[in-house]
Amino acid sequence: MKAVIPGGTGQVGAILDRALTAAGHDVVILTRRPRREREVGWDGATLGAWAQVIDGSDVVINLAGRSVSCRYTEANLRAMMDSRVRSTEVVGEAIAAAARPPKVWLQMSTATVYAHRFDAANDEAAGLVGGSEPDVPAYWAYSVEIAKAWEAAQEQARTPGTRKVALRSAMVMSPDREGVFDVLLRLARLGLGGPVAGGAQYVSWIHDRDFVRAVEFLVRRDDFTGPVNLAAPAPLPQRAFMRALRDAWGVPVGLPATRWMAELGAFALRSDTELLLKSRRVVPGRLLEAGFTFEYGAWPEAAGDLARRARAERRGPK
Repeated sequence: MKAVIPGGTGQVGAILDRALTAAGHDVVILTRRPRREREVGWDGATLGAWAQVIDGSDVVINLAGRSVSCRYTEANLRAMMDSRVRSTEVVGEAIAAAARPPKVWLQMSTATVYAHRFDAANDEAAGLVGGSEPDVPAYWAYSVEIAKAWEAAQEQARTPGTRKVALRSAMVMSPDREGVFDVLLRLARLGLGGPVAGGAQYVSWIHDRDFVRAVEFLVRRDDFTGPVNLAAPAPLPQRAFMRALRDAWGVPVGLPATRWMAELGAFALRSDTELLLKSRRVVPGRLLEAGFTFEYGAWPEAAGDLARRARAERRGPK
């Protein structure tokens, strides 16, 4: 199988690249700064010679878009919107122009599209799309608008020969340095891995191996189109999530943080408190209905595996 991964140099792209290459597939990465073999340059905005690698491919997995790990200023939010929408549009243009278009186009999206809520889980059928929740910062609605525009750009692309799936992904947990798990683990090791603003907000996540398995599942299943939640079936409150992470690493105490302390911490990390405070209670309704089984459906077991792998990577080869 030939897979093309626009924007594939980040954490999630590295996970997919490793797994698909190890399985014997031909993987090509589209990136603004190609440095290695199998990397092809593109600008994420205009058609160019790079489109040739999509012609004749089997699957396109588009991960392109500005990182959400930043302060949510007006300029950064606009950059997130523009980079996601335009890169999706131009991938659609390349597929539409291909003499031999790919069979399937998996487009990264986000579980952030769902509402901030505590009362019930969001699946694809009955989940509440966010943007109008009371008592949350107004700019959270713009994050939802980004997600909606991102998905609309794929949906509106004229690619009748290519099946389209939007991956509403939760945080992908892997032991890679500078990934989400690595950042949370660093906080826990510093004794800062306690509940934030009470810790009742839900955390949705997916283990990296289940993420890869779900992608492979969606490539094989010709009956899947539209949005699919990529999240483990057991989201849990942030206080329990961090407790399990501390237990996996052997950290006995995690200091709690108030909302204003979270603001200071997010500012120091050049990130935003929405990533900490929004309750993302998301479940994989369509995957479960289709018979997909998770190797790591519960966070304590997933955290234990990730911690073991992180320790092994830090020790290095024997």
